[in-house]
Amino acid sequence: MVRGEVLSAYRALLRATRKSFAGDTLMLNASATEVRKKFDANRHVTSEPDIQRLLEEACEASHFISTMIVQAKLNDRGGYEVKPSKGHAGATLDIPSEEIIRKSI
Repeated sequence: MVRGEVLSAYRALLRATRKSFAGDTLMLNASATEVRKKFDANRHVTSEPDIQRLLEEACEASHFISTMIVQAKLNDRGGYEVKPSKGHAGATLDIPSEEIIRKSI
């Protein structure tokens, strides 16, 4: 059963990246390579708690990619336009203040 869950999580991540990076071959290839690299790096994990943790992380990553990443597209006026989909509705991102950024450096 665990193998099926892992394959499902892998496919969900690839679907999320294909949706978020549609039309951007560079990002599609890079994201697919990164997803594959992460799954290969954890191929030999056998501990059930570790596997469940990794599956949760994959689910969270898939959700994040689907709801928080929006690609800007160059318009005919030379600017960029962002068109969030219905999946992005209600998603919020806290942008750190300059003070928080200065403290983290």
